[in-house]
Amino acid sequence: MKDTIIRLTRYPVIVWVPDHTMESVVRALDRMERRMGAKFREVFRSITVDNGCEFQECEGMERSKRARKPRTKVFYCHPYSAYERGNNENMNRIIRRFFPKGTNFDNVSAAEVEEWLANYPRQILGWKTSQMLYGEYMTVAA
Repeated sequence: MKDTIIRLTRYPVIVWVPDHTMESVVRALDRMERRMGAKFREVFRSITVDNGCEFQECEGMERSKRARKPRTKVFYCHPYSAYERGNNENMNRIIRRFFPKGTNFDNVSAAEVEEWLANYPRQILGWKTSQMLYGEYMTVAA
């Protein structure tokens, strides 16, 4: 199975939700799908989540607002198995370099964090940035 563009490029996608509810997560995915259009299904072929209460609405996360077929496939990790979400855990570690634990995120935008992380060179990407690789893949895919 071909990897998704997000997985290949390690491109960060950060969305603030107002609270930790299932409805907020589904609304956030709906907004992203509206903004990205048909590209959403291509970019997010699958989403891996932990077992938090905010991710309990599997059908809502998979259901497309634009088409009759599902927008993505949701996979759940096993409890206490952070290694099943390695990319996510690594991104959290990198974010904590810039925003230490205890940071008040009321004054920080998701776009600011996403932009900083997208322009952070990484060894796994040959010291390129996620932004550079994402642009290359999206150009080829178009």
